[in-house]
Amino acid sequence: MQDNPYGIHALWQQSDIVIKSVAVILLVMSIATWTVIIVRAWRLARLRKRAHALNDFWHTKSFAEGLALLGPADHHNHYHRLAQEGQAAWEHHHSCKTDLHGNLSLTDWLSNCLRGAIDESGERLQKGLPILASIGATAPFIGLFGTVWGIYHALINIGATGQVGIEQIAGPVGEALVMTAFGLAVAIPAVLGYNALSRGNRNVMAKLNRFAHQLHAFFLTGAPFVRHADNKVRPLWPSLREEVA
Repeated sequence: MQDNPYGIHALWQQSDIVIKSVAVILLVMSIATWTVIIVRAWRLARLRKRAHALNDFWHTKSFAEGLALLGPADHHNHYHRLAQEGQAAWEHHHSCKTDLHGNLSLTDWLSNCLRGAIDESGERLQKGLPILASIGATAPFIGLFGTVWGIYHALINIGATGQVGIEQIAGPVGEALVMTAFGLAVAIPAVLGYNALSRGNRNVMAKLNRFAHQLHAFFLTGAPFVRHADNKVRPLWPSLREEVA
């Protein structure tokens, strides 16, 4: 059984360096697209699972128990990191009264620290999305360049032979159509992935903002702290549910 003279393998063998370069570029773009989509979707799935613990966080017996409920502390666990930043901001404000920030009210200091943590989380959530946006915007035009070059190649064959036949134009036109399809096959997942991940990031940011407001109120009104003999600041009342005696 003979190989198909107009198959993908045959088109690759007879294509020139320009078409092969375009195909390699689109292949790299496709690999980058699916890598970003899979990695970011996996991290969003983990954050969505950990978000279920936000309601239970306020029903724990202590702040440390609530942190443990949010999962391990890492750069991708934004809920845990936000709670830690709020606690660190409270402790730092009360232990460094002589610093310049000691002139700020606790409300302003907590707000600034929590907002900074949310902004950093937003930057981490956006990583990879500019790649998808760039690929979604440029891949069709790169494929179109391969299309134009394939048609140009077909016209050169016709001009060189002086004949118009399927054998003169099948290969170059096939290259053009394949490049068009390849460009679309790369761009469409990139655009869809970008939209889906952006929507997931907005949901995470909304939860982070709501959690930050709750933490702000907690550290201002619901979590009195005292300094012990070992010079460490610890909560006087471990949870919001306990009444102040």
